[in-house]
Amino acid sequence: MLRRSLNRGDDIMDKRQLLEDWYQRVWINGDLDAIDELFTPDTQAAGVIPEMQMGPDEFRELVPMFLNMVENPTVSLDMVMEDGDWASALYSMRVTDAATGKPVMGTGQLFARFDGDKMVETYNSFDFMSFFEQIGLLPEQSLALCLTGQRIGA
Repeated sequence: MLRRSLNRGDDIMDKRQLLEDWYQRVWINGDLDAIDELFTPDTQAAGVIPEMQMGPDEFRELVPMFLNMVENPTVSLDMVMEDGDWASALYSMRVTDAATGKPVMGTGQLFARFDGDKMVETYNSFDFMSFFEQIGLLPEQSLALCLTGQRIGA
């Protein structure tokens, strides 16, 4: 849905719709061209991978790797809040493990600053530990094991 911006006088998309487009086009459809439509060339995303900022090029590598492990991804924006140039979202992702056919669910958070219709800065958090436990790449209860001081795989 397009709305009229009172500040700039031009048509810009609602931030919730931009976030929905991001997840639908990039993470569900695997449309890597959408990355350049929704990010600026110098957009940096923090938190997707710890200690690493990701730009458009890194997303073009990450998305296909992720989508090769799963089938039938869906994303639900469970809550979105907007404040000026910023939007935050709590979201749920449901997929099918491509190797086992088992349903998998993960949750995350996104905090993004927009310039018009493009994200220019993002902060992310996704529960990869639980996600990778569900698809069998980490042992069950990995977090609980770590909290007891046990090493995973040792």
